Amino acid sequence: MTTALYPGSFDPITLGHLDVIGRAAGLFDRLVVGVLVNPRKAPLLSVEERMTVIGEAFAEMPLDVQQRLEAASFDGLTVDFARRIGAGFIVRGLRAVSDFESELQMAHTNRKLAREVDTVFLMTALEHAYLSSTLVREIAAFGGDVSRMVPPAAARRLAAPVKE
Repeated sequence: MTTALYPGSFDPITLGHLDVIGRAAGLFDRLVVGVLVNPRKAPLLSVEERMTVIGEAFAEMPLDVQQRLEAASFDGLTVDFARRIGAGFIVRGLRAVSDFESELQMAHTNRKLAREVDTVFLMTALEHAYLSSTLVREIAAFGGDVSRMVPPAAARRLAAPVKE
């Protein structure tokens, strides 16, 4: 059984992320969406909220895709988490050529740290290429409508009053 890891902060998960998840689930027997707990960042959504939103988004996907998906939070090195879950692949989404340079550097670094874990790049569908979690958070912070950028569960969380 081939297992892949799709790591990220997913703060919040976007339709671009879900596009990559759906296509990666068709390539691997098992896809773990790894929600990174990064102590250097102050996320808008807690890890628990992000995990809930991802679970709700999974529930809206076709059953054959759902059966291949898992979500788990992690901290530390991505390659260490990949080893713990038995993943031989790390999936990374690319929106534009500008993403490639930093992603390539990370892929080479990960390969140096864990030769048994390879990186696979998937281009985000063109209709989602402009999306980033940062952009979505900024639009939501100013009261903008993000419902066409994120799954319904994320839109509901972002529309809720911000906790101080």
